Amino acid sequence: MIELIFLGTSASAPSIERGLSATMLLHRDQRFLIDCGEGTQRQLLLSGLGFKKLDKVLLTHGHLDHILGLGGLVSTFARWEALPTLTIYGGPWALDRVGDLLGRVVFRGDEPEMHVTYQPVEPGPIWTSEHLTVSAFPVSHRGRGCYGYCFQEETKRPFLVEEAERLGVPAGPERRRLVAGEPITLADGRVIAPEMVLGPQVPGPKLVYVGDAGRTDDLLEVARGADALVIEATYVDSEAEMAARFGHLTARQAAELARDAGVGELYLSHVSRRYPGKVVQAEARQVFPGAVVVQDFDHVRVLGAEKAEEQS
Repeated sequence: MIELIFLGTSASAPSIERGLSATMLLHRDQRFLIDCGEGTQRQLLLSGLGFKKLDKVLLTHGHLDHILGLGGLVSTFARWEALPTLTIYGGPWALDRVGDLLGRVVFRGDEPEMHVTYQPVEPGPIWTSEHLTVSAFPVSHRGRGCYGYCFQEETKRPFLVEEAERLGVPAGPERRRLVAGEPITLADGRVIAPEMVLGPQVPGPKLVYVGDAGRTDDLLEVARGADALVIEATYVDSEAEMAARFGHLTARQAAELARDAGVGELYLSHVSRRYPGKVVQAEARQVFPGAVVVQDFDHVRVLGAEKAEEQS
């Protein structure tokens, strides 16, 4: 399961209800902060997430409403010695701007108390673990080196609870060993092999995260079949010309991408102060009925095929 907590969902400038772009992604014991607009550290505290284990930041691009919060956040980390290291991923332009912000303003040439690594990304995998792969893909927006991120959990074989119960496998460590691929011996001497209680392989959840974007035709394949798509919806269709001029999407364009790519859930963010969220959501739902305009502090869970089946 992949979890998202939306910390800032406004476009360009904050509003009373919405902070600037920032989203926390949780997977097992890993945390990824996607973008870090002004005020993000306060949002982290208000959300209850705090700063624990926050050692990875993924930047979609280098516009100020997506990076300015790093100055305050890193300053706090350094003064409190909250984290020994921080890795910031992004395109070269975004990293150059963040490097200026931290090097010239926060640290001012002094040796920082924490180690900050600037990790340039290119299309393809940028971070992997046993259970999750994070890949970057190019996004068309104003400025150089804009990226989105795809989070793909590993393929696994679901545990067949009914079959395990039929075979008399008790709940607890025995089942965990079977899931790990180890055979077990029951109290009556029967040997249960993993193949007896594990189903066919199914892919884990896939989440595609797009920050600012000015077109969708180049996003169709990467979004195809995703369990969830997070993407901007800065404008509504009546101002499509303005959206195109500033390199943004309308709610209808975002919804059409979700429909054409066959995604499971659509979450719209980066909402302009020009419109109430319900107006943006209504336009998207004309195309993609399940579309949701997220609010600050919304918490969603992205489920893959295995867990969706367990809930059915």
